[in-house]
Amino acid sequence: MSIERVPITPEGYKKLEEELKRLKTIDRPEVIKLIELARAFGDLTENAEYDTAKDRQGFIEARIKELESKLSRAEVIDPSKLSSKDRVMFGVRVTLEEIETDDPVTYQLVGPDESEPENGFISVTSPLGRALLGKREGDEVRVQTPGGLREFVVLKIE
Repeated sequence: MSIERVPITPEGYKKLEEELKRLKTIDRPEVIKLIELARAFGDLTENAEYDTAKDRQGFIEARIKELESKLSRAEVIDPSKLSSKDRVMFGVRVTLEEIETDDPVTYQLVGPDESEPENGFISVTSPLGRALLGKREGDEVRVQTPGGLREFVVLKIE
């Protein structure tokens, strides 16, 4: 059984590493201190501070495991080292024009762990990301979204 590799940019990988480091070096020790402090209040059966701290500890530990898993499966791909910029592929920035509204929009295709559509980062595994892969400037793209069918023209690939 092989582990499924997940594409990620160097910036995205660094962001996940930084979050993991913060959780292990700052958040985890802080919550341990909060638990110790709450234990000092006595009876744990009706100790809201203790319950809150334990819940926070559970969240932190789960997030640490999740980040460690993501980082272990990550395949770092540096878009600046890709040879072809005439086709849409992982890491490129693509400007589209929605045919119905003539509104331009620019996205960078990134891995699923970096996706922030509101900030211009869409996953290559999203419906639009998959539809864009391999397209060239001038190509039309049709994609089914929860809001219905949307059509775009690829204006620019960077």
